[in-house]
Amino acid sequence: MDLSGRVAVVTGGGRGIGAATAQRLAQAGAAVAVADLDQGPADEVAAAIRASGGRAVGVACDVTSRPSVEALTDRAVADFGRLDLLVTCAGLTRDNLLFRMTDEDWDLVIDTHLKGTFYACRAAQKHMVAAKYGKMVLISSTSALGNRGQANYSTAKAGLQGLARTLAIELGPFNINVNAVAPGFIETRMTRATAERVGVDFDKMKEDAAARTPLRRVGQPEDVANVIAFLCSEQSSFVTGQVVYVAGGPRG
Repeated sequence: MDLSGRVAVVTGGGRGIGAATAQRLAQAGAAVAVADLDQGPADEVAAAIRASGGRAVGVACDVTSRPSVEALTDRAVADFGRLDLLVTCAGLTRDNLLFRMTDEDWDLVIDTHLKGTFYACRAAQKHMVAAKYGKMVLISSTSALGNRGQANYSTAKAGLQGLARTLAIELGPFNINVNAVAPGFIETRMTRATAERVGVDFDKMKEDAAARTPLRRVGQPEDVANVIAFLCSEQSSFVTGQVVYVAGGPRG
């Protein structure tokens, strides 16, 4: 997968799947604008890419803010001359059962995942439509199929699948591919934090997840990043409007 000459924006790129994706795209030759809510993690990932011979810049971005997202895409174009690839990894969880879930828990998760991705896609398509080329990969989840205690997160992740399919229809005539990737249990800081929040030993949580998975292991951020890189490459040029489950077994 050769992404030489391409320019990517990765939201949520300072940690977990986003960081692995930014590094994988850079390994394939893309210049990457690594965006994160916090400047520090974004700069760390960008510095690691540059240290390996790649091109990258760290950008602080609040995806729930339209001006912040528009400034991010404009920065990528200003620094690297174009924008070809968008991967929307920014996300968070605020899990609770419905009767305990607050308005704030609902709004924060929906705004970060759904509104944030909408802002990013709308800002990126302006550059992609003009160039008659683009690849967007939206990060969904197996939780889109339903998961106890995640009414907000499941709703947001299901919505992203609908958004990917709709944008594939709208943007296809402009040679823009839009797909979604739905990870299963991936070993990240977010899943570790979930274990801590519910009072479960993280190693035990991983063992239980692996036992439920046909491949008998949990996923790593690189497992997802490799699929994203494929969907950003020319090898996937006839794939659009799809949801790819990266879950160690069949889903959906």
